[in-house]
Amino acid sequence: MGSQAQKLLSEACRVAVNYLASYELNVSDAYLTMSYYYDEETEAPLYLPFFEDQIEVKKEHAKQFITYLREHRSKICLPVIKRPDIDNWGTGIQAIESALQLENTLNKLLQDLMNLASQNSETDLLNFLKKFLAKQKRNINYLEYQRSYQKELDRLTEKEVTPEKPGEASGKEA
Repeated sequence: MGSQAQKLLSEACRVAVNYLASYELNVSDAYLTMSYYYDEETEAPLYLPFFEDQIEVKKEHAKQFITYLREHRSKICLPVIKRPDIDNWGTGIQAIESALQLENTLNKLLQDLMNLASQNSETDLLNFLKKFLAKQKRNINYLEYQRSYQKELDRLTEKEVTPEKPGEASGKEA
């Protein structure tokens, strides 16, 4: 191991990395429940593969954070994070918005850790976090696109289902 890997993290960064690893596992668990909730439907939503993919991606990220702690001889102590109080993910919009909320929170945690690492001159940690931030931005952009797409689909479906008002009839009698 090089001297960078031997350097201990500041206590504040160690705590934040532990929390981030735990939050990644929490998000993975949320995606797991979302994917199985929608897997039962006859027509799986377009974003279901994203949810399924993120189960493993978030677990892998958690492992990478734990490995980073280990390499920097930092204590691993993952805090317990309460699961979302959602049993029924509801409509597609609700699931996408829940996922978007999770991803935005994760993005904020990464940003906060970047700021903390910068304040503590933890250049190795700053470099390590860059790849996670880029992935977060892609995930957020994807979910925002899916939300607007789903809203448009819902709007068009609602328009098709809404019966014509009497004044809008074609004027032809049956």
